Amino acid sequence: MEASREAVQREIRELLAARNAVLLAHNYQRDEIQEIADITGDSLGLSQEAAKSYAGVIVFCGVHFMAESAAILSPGKTVLLPRMDAGCPMADMVTADDLRAYRAAHPETVVVTYVNSSAEVKALSDVCCTSGNAVNVVRSIPPEKEVFMVPDRNLAHYVARVSGRRLSWWDGFCPTHERLTEQDVDRAKRAHPGALLVVHPECRPGVVAMADAVLSTSGMSGYCRRSEAREFIIGTEMGILYRLRKENPGKTFRLASRALICPNMKLTTLEDVRDALATLSPVVTVPPDIRDRACAALEAMLRVPRDVS
Repeated sequence: MEASREAVQREIRELLAARNAVLLAHNYQRDEIQEIADITGDSLGLSQEAAKSYAGVIVFCGVHFMAESAAILSPGKTVLLPRMDAGCPMADMVTADDLRAYRAAHPETVVVTYVNSSAEVKALSDVCCTSGNAVNVVRSIPPEKEVFMVPDRNLAHYVARVSGRRLSWWDGFCPTHERLTEQDVDRAKRAHPGALLVVHPECRPGVVAMADAVLSTSGMSGYCRRSEAREFIIGTEMGILYRLRKENPGKTFRLASRALICPNMKLTTLEDVRDALATLSPVVTVPPDIRDRACAALEAMLRVPRDVS
């Protein structure tokens, strides 16, 4: 089994060189894919790195909206998504028609859209945000403006609490993070009383309130690396454990609940990556008119200073 895995990994690396391709893996991907990726990270960070790369082909091991973001930021490159059926239930909870109807009824409201959304939804937004910069994006909006966040209610609730802004939001959520309950966290904390609890802002408000730190996946990586603590309880998708353990060999990381697994993130296999490179398919594209408007919302986010009071 191990020999077979290594053989496919070698085949992938050979194909990457032959195709002038770069392999991107989200922090929630299978361990064996993260092992051979050129770059691992969060969804937007990966797309930004791909745009800087000289590679003509981007292989995105993640879910559909992430590959769309790469296509938006790298219009001259071929973007491959090894599993076209790898979607995001939260992104699917709001459609372009939903947001178009909301905007017609609330024309003065500033729409802040989480990058975990389709290109069409981004294209109807004023500004995008990530889980790591959502607070600063909202703080950058003039206080007299109404703000509506799409699609994650849990992220919006967290941003409202930290920023002090009154917000309204779409009633979407991440099914994986939603499965983590306060009871799960209480059990984990009682079992490991010396561990720090680090959770993602997509978690329920009650879970977030129990955490020592609330961070994006990239934020978790930096926090755990800098922390003097030796033991952590992690409240996000299990794939992040590979990176945390690799970067911190002397520290212990425990998942807050075994329910923290995203079936869509685990769809992509090494064989899928190999086949995508061999056939240069399936390709993810974004129509030019949608791409231009979605890119404007992403660029508006990137203009927000890192520290906004």
